[in-house]
Amino acid sequence: MKRIVIAAFATCILTLSLSCKKGFLDQVPDDRLTLDETFRNRNSAEKFLANVYSVIPDEASQRFPGSDNNIGEWTGGSDEAEYDWGFVATQNINNGTYDASSGFVSGFWTTYYRGIRSAGIFMDNVDKVSDLPSSLKVQYKAEARALRAMYYFWLMRIYGPVVITGDKSINPDASFDDVQLPRSSFDECVTYVTSELDAAMADLPLKASNTNNYGRINRAYAMAIKSQVLLYAASPLFNGNTDYSSMQNADGKKLISDQYDASKWKKAADAAKAFIDQFVPTQFDLYRVNDASGNYSPYLSTRDVMLVDWNKEVIYARIDAGITNRAYELAPYHSGYADEVRGSGGLGATQAMVDAYFTANGRSIDDPASGYVKTGFSDFQAPYDDKARRTYNQWANREPRFYVGITYNGSKWLNTNSGEVITETYNTANSGKQTGGNDYSPTGYIVRKNIVTGDWRQGGRSWVMLRLAEIYLNYAEALNEAEPGNADVLKYVNLIRNRAGVPEYGSANLPVPAGQAAMRDAIRRERRVELAFENSRFFDTRRWKIAEVTDNGPFKALNISANLPEFYNLVTFENRVFNKRHYLYPIPQKDVDSDKQLVQNTGW
Repeated sequence: MKRIVIAAFATCILTLSLSCKKGFLDQVPDDRLTLDETFRNRNSAEKFLANVYSVIPDEASQRFPGSDNNIGEWTGGSDEAEYDWGFVATQNINNGTYDASSGFVSGFWTTYYRGIRSAGIFMDNVDKVSDLPSSLKVQYKAEARALRAMYYFWLMRIYGPVVITGDKSINPDASFDDVQLPRSSFDECVTYVTSELDAAMADLPLKASNTNNYGRINRAYAMAIKSQVLLYAASPLFNGNTDYSSMQNADGKKLISDQYDASKWKKAADAAKAFIDQFVPTQFDLYRVNDASGNYSPYLSTRDVMLVDWNKEVIYARIDAGITNRAYELAPYHSGYADEVRGSGGLGATQAMVDAYFTANGRSIDDPASGYVKTGFSDFQAPYDDKARRTYNQWANREPRFYVGITYNGSKWLNTNSGEVITETYNTANSGKQTGGNDYSPTGYIVRKNIVTGDWRQGGRSWVMLRLAEIYLNYAEALNEAEPGNADVLKYVNLIRNRAGVPEYGSANLPVPAGQAAMRDAIRRERRVELAFENSRFFDTRRWKIAEVTDNGPFKALNISANLPEFYNLVTFENRVFNKRHYLYPIPQKDVDSDKQLVQNTGW
């Protein structure tokens, strides 16, 4: 079997229209012979399926979001980070300067629906392929079904309740002007997506049979996505949210229920546990690795889980990702050094994200027992360094994941092929604002997670989209809401902390969070740190309905326009805008205008 390549849209023999004029029900070409030709032989049919796969976004390239590439604004558009460059769409997200006519708003809607339509066409026609074995027809159809369900879910994360197009999505003769469909309720969308995933799972392989099949949808990934769908359905944004009580279709159907249903948390917990029971540890397990001395290394484990392709924790990754696009943003400017260590450093971590990491004793910095020191300097050896260096006390004695995630002023760069490089981010330093011109960190910190230890220009690596740690945290969160006090809640949070090298809750010096609310806070804090810069935080603050606090108001950073010591003073780099309407993107105005049954999201 040939490896399925995530193809560009142009590689498909049957190229669907890229025009935005027809909205989310773009038509296949009127020439039916072209459709027949496409499904006449295995080669062209597999290219068509590759085209369906190509809708999976390349989230390593978030400087270039929207339009036909489906890339999101999730990292720089969350409270984790800020992009240096004004052209990146995250600036519009953070300033609240977008609406139903903004290009990136319509881009996701159009492209995911194009993928949904393509998946339906493939499922409806693959049986015609004469030289494709029946077993592969069944498998490929299941892959397309799972992809279609995934694309619906990813639309739901962005827009809330969507239009379930049904058979009209695969009818090549349907006229867009004749199709007038209302939005399904969010609960109906959840039922449809989970049932489609269940149907696909019956015919999907458990896992990739060999390396040539990496990147294909398998039963494990479909099952994991199902657990995510149910977690979103149980979350405050979609479960008993009265803010959307007036958002109704013309027939009076409420699109988001304002009645809280505790059983949704139980369904989410059960789905995550079903995944764990079936696949752990036989197929997946938390990634753990020893250092050169043979001792377990939390730092290397939490760093390399993102770097070692298809390691035992990775449930799914996007193959052929534009990994060097992200690496360029993570490698500091490093003026005067070799090209292999010179990037832009243009993706800056916020002070809020820096402060979210625990201290070495596993406590939050606002805990009086954390040992956190806000000012002054000390000699401290980072886990990636070969000696102690003079370090600002805020950055000393933090947990291992801090050193995986953050490049700070005075830290040693990972690539030493051309000698030792110390990153300096104050104004006139080697990676400072004045030195870099258009390429510098807007916060004084640079995101480090997911950067290779050698030449940043080295590509060919996958982008991790989902790993086991997230399933563990999904399970703990849902179970804490469904059955507070269940021993598994603490167990799975502590599995994450143990791998990260921080004390477990309930150990000698760290008590178990007392009560459901305290455990909820602990789980959210753990999730924020463990999944930092992995495109979770943007959606987490929204589904929890806390983004009006976390993503709104003044955002702090180091004083990048100053040299030492003023550089260490915190300043406001941006006043972000987030209000209730921003929890969901608006439905693209062109589609609301075309489909008279399509109701706009509240506030837009």
